[in-house]
Amino acid sequence: MSNFNGLMVEANLIGGRWVGSDAGGTINVINPATGEVIGTVPNGGTDETNRAIAAANAAFPDWSKSNLMTRVTLLHSLHDALMDNQEDLAQLLTAEQGKPIFEARGEIAIGAAYIRWFAEEIRRAKGEIVPAPTADRRLLVTHHPVGVVAAITPWNFPSSMLARKLGPALAAGCTVVAKPATATPYSGLVWGKLCEDVGFPAGVVNIVTGSARQVGGAIMDSPDVRKVTFTGSTEVGKTLIRQSADTVKKVSMELGGNAPFIVFDDADVDAAIEGAMIAKFRNMGQTCVCTNRFYVQAGIHDAFVAKLKEAVAALVVGNGAEDGVQQGPLIDDGAVTKVEELISDAKSKGGNVVQGGKRHGNGGTFFEPTIITGATDDMQFATDEIFGPLAAVFKFDDEAEAIEAANATEYGLAAYAYTRDLGRTFRLNDGLDYGLIGINSGLITTVEAPFGGLKESGMGKEGGSQGLDDYLETKYMCVAGLSS
Repeated sequence: MSNFNGLMVEANLIGGRWVGSDAGGTINVINPATGEVIGTVPNGGTDETNRAIAAANAAFPDWSKSNLMTRVTLLHSLHDALMDNQEDLAQLLTAEQGKPIFEARGEIAIGAAYIRWFAEEIRRAKGEIVPAPTADRRLLVTHHPVGVVAAITPWNFPSSMLARKLGPALAAGCTVVAKPATATPYSGLVWGKLCEDVGFPAGVVNIVTGSARQVGGAIMDSPDVRKVTFTGSTEVGKTLIRQSADTVKKVSMELGGNAPFIVFDDADVDAAIEGAMIAKFRNMGQTCVCTNRFYVQAGIHDAFVAKLKEAVAALVVGNGAEDGVQQGPLIDDGAVTKVEELISDAKSKGGNVVQGGKRHGNGGTFFEPTIITGATDDMQFATDEIFGPLAAVFKFDDEAEAIEAANATEYGLAAYAYTRDLGRTFRLNDGLDYGLIGINSGLITTVEAPFGGLKESGMGKEGGSQGLDDYLETKYMCVAGLSS
């Protein structure tokens, strides 16, 4: 098995040292396309995490007081290291996660772009001098690094999700303990290697793999961890929010989604199909901003479904490492079972499978990209996040009905709509309860804009000028007696 040009690291980074677990246990990492064991990583737990926290805490005083341009230069070097190794990093990502190689290359590129963005944005993290009520005073507002940051990242975007957290944390002067998902640990561990290679001091970046319960428990128990940033399920996010109360940690949560994709009668149908394929089938439907529910207005419903069926039928399913493949395997058997249950539920309630609907002939965790029409609000996927290659199509009559249906969920991450009506565009901005809204586009994430949800889809923002906020504390200082 290739070590991807030396980038596949099978140890944890704690305080500048690459180590295994204290008990010697390991976790197998499986290629979901082939079922082969790629390698192993340490099965770390409480002790390893506490050592990583201690290392980050010890490194914080010097790092937080380091010259701004020292941090900026290191981050630019990290960006360059990512892009210099883009192909090997993409191959590694596809091997452990399964997504098509062209998507993996894009993930490495946007992760590097986040690093560069925060290297630039930290130079604009300005304070403020507030007009004082009396002439003998000056009122200053200043920003300071929050402290040790714990970053817990998911398996679906194992590289770029860590970039969104490492970038602002390191730029602000925070030190980091990162816990990548055990299904895709190598794309997380390699960040430690690259940070080490470009010259980040020991202890500034620490990475621990292993038990989510033990690692997460140690992070939440520690008073030295001042901020936790998590991307994952709403259920786990709620648990972390509750646990944060005992030590009053800052938290930012990027949680589940249930994205509506609304197509109005006046839409450019071909453009809507193009956007739908990106918004639904990117990463085999395994993204938090993936379309969960298609709402198509009655006047174009049949034409949209016919074109969507044609596009979905043409998707090439296979090993993501092979050029030309557009759909890889799902991450594991549990993901396949969930999609099967959602399809069975819909069929039992009158849904029509017009494309796909079953496991793919490739075997393993490959699944046919699927379309179900006749979707109704009582079907399970109307409220549950799908996280698979299943497009559920609902029919609607008028704008108010579509907005009401789109908002009928506890989630509020991403929403999409296709229309040529400018007035409607602004009504959608006012009416849709979502943190991200794409009009006439199915791919809207960019480093320059804030990424984050409303309601139970989370709190805090990643990216944009807002992406630094959760990594900085704000202090106010009053200087009096200046006229005497």
